[in-house]
Amino acid sequence: MKKRVAAAYHSLFSVKIHSPDIFPEQKTPMRSIKKELRGLPARDLAAIVARAAWEKKGIGIMVLDVAAIAGYADYFVIVSGRSTRQVQGLARAIDDAVGSRRLSAAKVEGLEEGHWVLLDYNDVVVHVFYEETRALYDLEGLWHDAGRVALADLGIGEKQ
Repeated sequence: MKKRVAAAYHSLFSVKIHSPDIFPEQKTPMRSIKKELRGLPARDLAAIVARAAWEKKGIGIMVLDVAAIAGYADYFVIVSGRSTRQVQGLARAIDDAVGSRRLSAAKVEGLEEGHWVLLDYNDVVVHVFYEETRALYDLEGLWHDAGRVALADLGIGEKQ
């Protein structure tokens, strides 16, 4: 008798709660969304960032392909603003554009000051500079070996 009770108890309470057989509706769209975002190429993410900066009147938008020379990112997007408020606005617009695709920056630095805002999206690192600060640090010169990606190649230009 004890064996039957133990077997019945075991069969009742050893059911996997997250089994798709029991709850087939749990094939959540979140899994497919995460897979879709993981598959978003870094170049497409860089294009989203550059377009958001272009739409907010960013100055000197430059997309650098650093995949061959940097181990931590595939692209840098560098853009400037004419004032600290514009720098902050550009950074927020970029983060909103990327956030609308359910991605978020792994790290944001410098938003409060508005002289150099760094948005890290893992494969794409965004640098939003105040014009004078950009000239001082000269990231384009530092990364002169990186390939330049034309905005027209990303589908960004005057006819948008």
